Amino acid sequence: MTSLRGNAPARAAFDAAMASGALHHAWLLTGPQGVGKGTFAREAAARLLAQSAGDEGGARTRALIEAGSHPDYRELARLAKEERGETRLARSITIAQVRALQPLFATTPSLGPRRVIVIDAIDDLEREGANALLKSLEEPPPGTVFLLVSHAPGRLLPTIRSRCRALRFGLLDESDVREVLRERAPELRGDELDTLIRAGAGAPGRALRYAGLELAAIDNALAAIARSGDRSNAERARLAKALSTKAAQPRYEAFLDRAPEFIASHAPGRAGEELRVALDAYEEAQGIAGAARRLSLDAGATVFELAGVVARLARM
Repeated sequence: MTSLRGNAPARAAFDAAMASGALHHAWLLTGPQGVGKGTFAREAAARLLAQSAGDEGGARTRALIEAGSHPDYRELARLAKEERGETRLARSITIAQVRALQPLFATTPSLGPRRVIVIDAIDDLEREGANALLKSLEEPPPGTVFLLVSHAPGRLLPTIRSRCRALRFGLLDESDVREVLRERAPELRGDELDTLIRAGAGAPGRALRYAGLELAAIDNALAAIARSGDRSNAERARLAKALSTKAAQPRYEAFLDRAPEFIASHAPGRAGEELRVALDAYEEAQGIAGAARRLSLDAGATVFELAGVVARLARM
Protein backbone atom coordinates (compact mmCIF):
# COMPACT_ATOMS: atom_id res chain seq x y z
CA MET A 1 0.00 0.00 0.00
CA THR A 2 1.32 3.44 -0.94
CA SER A 3 1.50 5.75 2.08
CA LEU A 4 -0.26 9.09 1.85
CA ARG A 5 1.71 12.26 2.54
CA GLY A 6 0.78 15.91 2.87
CA ASN A 7 -2.69 17.44 2.86
CA ALA A 8 -3.39 16.45 6.46
CA PRO A 9 -6.46 18.76 6.77
CA ALA A 10 -8.24 17.09 3.82
CA ARG A 11 -7.46 13.61 5.10
CA ALA A 12 -8.58 14.54 8.62
CA ALA A 13 -11.88 15.95 7.34
CA PHE A 14 -12.67 12.70 5.54
CA ASP A 15 -11.66 10.64 8.59
CA ALA A 16 -14.00 12.70 10.75
CA ALA A 17 -16.86 12.16 8.31
CA MET A 18 -16.24 8.40 8.32
CA ALA A 19 -16.19 8.34 12.12
CA SER A 20 -19.39 10.37 12.37
CA GLY A 21 -21.49 7.68 10.69
CA ALA A 22 -23.07 10.35 8.46
CA LEU A 23 -20.84 10.15 5.40
CA HIS A 24 -21.89 12.34 2.47
CA HIS A 25 -22.67 10.32 -0.67
CA ALA A 26 -20.45 12.33 -3.07
CA TRP A 27 -16.99 13.84 -2.58
CA LEU A 28 -15.12 16.11 -4.99
CA LEU A 29 -11.34 15.91 -4.48
CA THR A 30 -9.86 19.06 -5.99
CA GLY A 31 -6.37 20.48 -6.39
CA PRO A 32 -3.33 20.46 -8.67
CA GLN A 33 -2.62 17.36 -10.72
CA GLY A 34 -0.13 14.94 -9.21
CA VAL A 35 -0.57 15.78 -5.50
CA GLY A 36 -2.17 12.46 -4.53
CA LYS A 37 -5.91 12.97 -5.03
CA GLY A 38 -6.31 9.73 -6.97
CA THR A 39 -4.18 7.80 -4.47
CA PHE A 40 -6.30 9.19 -1.65
CA ALA A 41 -9.53 8.25 -3.47
CA ARG A 42 -8.43 4.64 -3.93
CA GLU A 43 -7.21 4.34 -0.37
CA ALA A 44 -10.41 5.91 0.96
CA ALA A 45 -12.47 3.49 -1.17
CA ALA A 46 -10.58 0.52 0.27
CA ARG A 47 -11.13 1.76 3.81
CA LEU A 48 -14.83 2.37 3.24
CA LEU A 49 -15.38 -1.06 1.73
CA ALA A 50 -13.32 -2.83 4.38
CA GLN A 51 -15.31 -1.10 7.10
CA SER A 52 -18.55 -2.03 5.35
CA ALA A 53 -17.59 -5.72 5.04
CA GLY A 54 -16.13 -6.02 8.54
CA ASP A 55 -12.72 -6.73 6.99
CA GLU A 56 -10.45 -5.76 9.86
CA GLY A 57 -7.14 -4.51 8.50
CA GLY A 58 -8.59 -4.41 4.97
CA ALA A 59 -6.22 -7.00 3.43
CA ARG A 60 -8.96 -8.99 1.69
CA THR A 61 -10.67 -5.84 0.42
CA ARG A 62 -7.45 -4.45 -1.06
CA ALA A 63 -6.61 -7.78 -2.66
CA LEU A 64 -10.02 -7.87 -4.38
CA ILE A 65 -9.68 -4.27 -5.58
CA GLU A 66 -6.17 -4.85 -6.92
CA ALA A 67 -7.37 -7.97 -8.74
CA GLY A 68 -10.25 -6.00 -10.27
CA SER A 69 -12.76 -8.39 -8.74
CA HIS A 70 -14.36 -6.46 -5.88
CA PRO A 71 -18.11 -6.57 -6.59
CA ASP A 72 -18.78 -3.28 -4.79
CA TYR A 73 -16.02 -1.18 -6.36
CA ARG A 74 -15.88 0.48 -9.75
CA GLU A 75 -13.34 2.92 -11.14
CA LEU A 76 -13.90 5.05 -14.23
CA ALA A 77 -10.90 6.44 -16.10
CA ARG A 78 -9.90 6.98 -19.69
CA LEU A 79 -9.52 3.62 -21.42
CA ALA A 80 -6.45 2.52 -23.34
CA LYS A 81 -6.83 2.16 -27.10
CA GLU A 82 -4.64 1.24 -30.05
CA GLU A 83 -3.78 4.17 -32.32
CA ARG A 84 -1.26 3.93 -35.16
CA GLY A 85 0.25 0.85 -33.64
CA GLU A 86 0.69 2.51 -30.23
CA THR A 87 -1.33 2.20 -27.05
CA ARG A 88 -2.76 5.55 -26.00
CA LEU A 89 -5.42 6.73 -23.59
CA ALA A 90 -8.78 7.76 -25.00
CA ARG A 91 -9.49 11.48 -24.93
CA SER A 92 -12.42 11.15 -22.53
CA ILE A 93 -14.41 8.95 -20.21
CA THR A 94 -17.45 8.04 -22.26
CA ILE A 95 -21.15 8.00 -21.54
CA ALA A 96 -21.04 4.24 -22.20
CA GLN A 97 -18.74 3.81 -19.19
CA VAL A 98 -21.20 5.74 -17.02
CA ARG A 99 -24.18 3.79 -18.32
CA ALA A 100 -22.37 0.54 -17.54
CA LEU A 101 -22.84 1.41 -13.85
CA GLN A 102 -26.63 1.21 -14.05
CA PRO A 103 -26.93 -2.60 -13.69
CA LEU A 104 -24.75 -2.32 -10.58
CA PHE A 105 -27.00 0.37 -9.13
CA ALA A 106 -30.05 -1.83 -9.71
CA THR A 107 -28.74 -4.34 -7.16
CA THR A 108 -27.75 -4.12 -3.50
CA PRO A 109 -24.05 -4.17 -2.54
CA SER A 110 -22.65 -7.69 -2.20
CA LEU A 111 -20.14 -7.76 0.66
CA GLY A 112 -21.67 -5.14 2.94
CA PRO A 113 -24.10 -2.23 2.91
CA ARG A 114 -21.81 0.04 0.86
CA ARG A 115 -20.31 0.36 -2.62
CA VAL A 116 -17.81 2.96 -3.91
CA ILE A 117 -17.39 4.54 -7.34
CA VAL A 118 -14.09 6.35 -8.09
CA ILE A 119 -13.85 8.61 -11.16
CA ASP A 120 -10.30 9.76 -11.96
CA ALA A 121 -10.62 12.32 -13.31
CA ILE A 122 -14.15 13.61 -13.67
CA ASP A 123 -12.64 16.42 -15.77
CA ASP A 124 -12.23 13.78 -18.49
CA LEU A 125 -15.92 12.90 -18.54
CA GLU A 126 -17.64 13.87 -21.79
CA ARG A 127 -20.66 16.16 -21.51
CA GLU A 128 -23.26 13.46 -22.09
CA GLY A 129 -21.57 11.29 -19.49
CA ALA A 130 -21.60 14.15 -16.98
CA ASN A 131 -25.34 14.57 -17.48
CA ALA A 132 -25.88 10.83 -17.01
CA LEU A 133 -23.78 10.84 -13.83
CA LEU A 134 -25.71 13.80 -12.48
CA LYS A 135 -28.86 11.69 -12.28
CA SER A 136 -27.10 9.27 -9.94
CA LEU A 137 -25.70 12.11 -7.83
CA GLU A 138 -29.16 13.66 -7.51
CA GLU A 139 -30.78 10.35 -6.57
CA PRO A 140 -27.89 8.29 -5.19
CA PRO A 141 -28.37 4.52 -5.17
CA PRO A 142 -28.59 3.21 -1.58
CA GLY A 143 -25.22 2.71 0.05
CA THR A 144 -23.25 4.24 -2.83
CA VAL A 145 -20.38 6.69 -2.24
CA PHE A 146 -18.86 8.62 -5.16
CA LEU A 147 -15.25 9.83 -4.98
CA LEU A 148 -14.64 12.25 -7.87
CA VAL A 149 -11.12 13.49 -8.65
CA SER A 150 -10.89 16.90 -10.32
CA HIS A 151 -7.88 18.98 -11.36
CA ALA A 152 -10.08 21.80 -12.72
CA PRO A 153 -13.39 21.90 -10.79
CA GLY A 154 -14.36 25.22 -12.37
CA ARG A 155 -14.95 23.40 -15.65
CA LEU A 156 -17.46 20.96 -14.16
CA LEU A 157 -21.22 21.35 -14.33
CA PRO A 158 -22.27 23.55 -11.39
CA THR A 159 -24.98 21.00 -10.62
CA ILE A 160 -22.33 18.32 -10.13
CA ARG A 161 -20.25 20.55 -7.85
CA SER A 162 -23.32 21.42 -5.80
CA ARG A 163 -24.09 17.74 -5.12
CA CYS A 164 -20.61 17.07 -3.70
CA ARG A 165 -18.73 17.87 -0.55
CA ALA A 166 -15.35 19.32 -1.53
CA LEU A 167 -11.97 18.19 -0.21
CA ARG A 168 -9.19 20.54 -1.29
CA PHE A 169 -5.67 19.22 -1.83
CA GLY A 170 -2.58 21.39 -2.25
CA LEU A 171 1.06 21.02 -3.24
CA LEU A 172 3.33 18.99 -1.01
CA ASP A 173 6.47 20.35 0.60
CA GLU A 174 9.84 19.18 -0.70
CA SER A 175 10.44 16.65 2.07
CA ASP A 176 7.13 14.91 1.39
CA VAL A 177 7.78 14.86 -2.36
CA ARG A 178 11.20 13.34 -1.70
CA GLU A 179 9.70 10.61 0.48
CA VAL A 180 7.03 9.76 -2.10
CA LEU A 181 9.67 9.45 -4.81
CA ARG A 182 11.89 7.30 -2.60
CA GLU A 183 8.95 5.00 -1.92
CA ARG A 184 7.61 4.80 -5.46
CA ALA A 185 10.95 4.87 -7.31
CA PRO A 186 13.67 3.70 -4.91
CA GLU A 187 16.18 3.40 -7.75
CA LEU A 188 16.37 7.20 -8.07
CA ARG A 189 19.53 8.71 -6.66
CA GLY A 190 21.52 11.93 -6.49
CA ASP A 191 21.17 14.50 -9.25
CA GLU A 192 18.32 12.68 -10.97
CA LEU A 193 16.25 12.57 -7.77
CA ASP A 194 16.91 16.25 -7.05
CA THR A 195 16.00 17.22 -10.62
CA LEU A 196 12.72 15.31 -10.44
CA ILE A 197 11.84 16.99 -7.14
CA ARG A 198 12.39 20.39 -8.76
CA ALA A 199 10.41 19.39 -11.84
CA GLY A 200 7.54 18.10 -9.71
CA ALA A 201 7.22 21.50 -8.01
CA GLY A 202 5.22 20.05 -5.11
CA ALA A 203 3.40 17.38 -7.16
CA PRO A 204 5.08 13.97 -6.80
CA GLY A 205 2.81 12.42 -9.43
CA ARG A 206 4.14 14.92 -11.94
CA ALA A 207 7.73 14.13 -10.97
CA LEU A 208 7.13 10.40 -11.34
CA ARG A 209 5.99 10.86 -14.94
CA TYR A 210 9.57 11.89 -15.69
CA ALA A 211 11.23 9.01 -13.83
CA GLY A 212 13.61 7.02 -16.00
CA LEU A 213 13.82 9.73 -18.67
CA GLU A 214 17.20 11.14 -17.59
CA LEU A 215 15.68 14.52 -16.88
CA ALA A 216 18.87 15.66 -15.14
CA ALA A 217 20.76 15.30 -18.43
CA ILE A 218 18.13 17.41 -20.21
CA ASP A 219 18.32 20.08 -17.51
CA ASN A 220 22.11 20.07 -17.62
CA ALA A 221 22.06 20.55 -21.40
CA LEU A 222 19.60 23.43 -21.09
CA ALA A 223 21.70 25.00 -18.33
CA ALA A 224 24.81 24.86 -20.51
CA ILE A 225 22.95 26.54 -23.37
CA ALA A 226 21.56 29.22 -21.04
CA ARG A 227 25.02 29.96 -19.67
CA SER A 228 26.91 30.15 -22.95
CA GLY A 229 24.25 31.32 -25.39
CA ASP A 230 25.50 28.53 -27.71
CA ARG A 231 26.56 30.94 -30.46
CA SER A 232 27.92 28.08 -32.59
CA ASN A 233 24.62 26.13 -32.31
CA ALA A 234 26.67 23.03 -31.46
CA GLU A 235 25.04 22.31 -28.10
CA ARG A 236 21.48 22.67 -29.35
CA ALA A 237 22.31 20.53 -32.38
CA ARG A 238 23.58 17.75 -30.08
CA LEU A 239 20.43 17.98 -27.96
CA ALA A 240 18.19 17.91 -31.04
CA LYS A 241 19.97 14.82 -32.37
CA ALA A 242 19.67 13.03 -29.01
CA LEU A 243 15.92 13.69 -28.69
CA SER A 244 14.78 13.19 -32.29
CA THR A 245 14.90 9.38 -32.57
CA LYS A 246 11.81 7.22 -32.18
CA ALA A 247 13.30 5.59 -29.08
CA ALA A 248 13.72 9.04 -27.51
CA GLN A 249 10.05 9.99 -27.91
CA PRO A 250 9.25 9.86 -24.15
CA ARG A 251 12.28 12.06 -23.42
CA TYR A 252 11.23 14.44 -26.20
CA GLU A 253 7.77 14.72 -24.62
CA ALA A 254 9.41 15.49 -21.28
CA PHE A 255 11.60 18.11 -22.98
CA LEU A 256 8.49 19.88 -24.35
CA ASP A 257 7.28 20.22 -20.76
CA ARG A 258 10.62 21.03 -19.27
CA ALA A 259 11.97 23.73 -21.62
CA PRO A 260 9.29 26.35 -20.74
CA GLU A 261 9.55 25.41 -17.05
CA PHE A 262 13.34 25.79 -17.19
CA ILE A 263 12.95 29.28 -18.65
CA ALA A 264 10.36 30.22 -16.00
CA SER A 265 12.75 29.14 -13.24
CA HIS A 266 15.25 31.72 -14.49
CA ALA A 267 12.88 34.68 -14.27
CA PRO A 268 13.18 35.27 -10.48
CA GLY A 269 16.12 37.52 -9.70
CA ARG A 270 16.02 39.26 -13.07
CA ALA A 271 14.86 42.83 -13.56
CA GLY A 272 14.37 45.35 -16.33
CA GLU A 273 15.42 44.18 -19.79
CA GLU A 274 16.65 40.81 -18.54
CA LEU A 275 13.26 40.06 -16.98
CA ARG A 276 11.46 41.08 -20.17
CA VAL A 277 13.69 38.74 -22.20
CA ALA A 278 12.95 35.86 -19.83
CA LEU A 279 9.18 36.46 -19.87
CA ASP A 280 9.10 36.77 -23.66
CA ALA A 281 11.17 33.60 -23.97
CA TYR A 282 8.81 31.72 -21.66
CA GLU A 283 5.76 32.76 -23.66
CA GLU A 284 7.41 31.81 -26.95
CA ALA A 285 8.59 28.45 -25.59
CA GLN A 286 5.08 27.61 -24.43
CA GLY A 287 3.75 28.44 -27.88
CA ILE A 288 6.35 26.29 -29.64
CA ALA A 289 5.79 23.31 -27.31
CA GLY A 290 2.02 23.55 -27.69
CA ALA A 291 2.23 23.75 -31.49
CA ALA A 292 4.64 20.80 -31.57
CA ARG A 293 2.05 18.62 -29.84
CA ARG A 294 -0.97 19.83 -31.81
CA LEU A 295 0.70 19.67 -35.20
CA SER A 296 3.13 16.77 -34.65
CA LEU A 297 6.05 18.94 -35.72
CA ASP A 298 9.46 17.43 -36.47
CA ALA A 299 11.09 16.57 -33.13
CA GLY A 300 14.64 17.56 -34.07
CA ALA A 301 13.64 20.91 -35.50
CA THR A 302 11.42 21.63 -32.49
CA VAL A 303 14.17 20.82 -29.98
CA PHE A 304 16.62 23.00 -31.91
CA GLU A 305 14.15 25.90 -31.96
CA LEU A 306 13.26 25.61 -28.27
CA ALA A 307 16.91 25.36 -27.29
CA GLY A 308 17.50 28.55 -29.26
CA VAL A 309 14.88 30.29 -27.13
CA VAL A 310 16.66 29.05 -24.00
CA ALA A 311 19.92 30.50 -25.36
CA ARG A 312 18.46 34.00 -25.01
CA LEU A 313 18.80 33.65 -21.24
CA ALA A 314 22.59 34.01 -21.50
CA ARG A 315 23.60 37.13 -19.63
CA MET A 316 25.57 39.58 -21.76
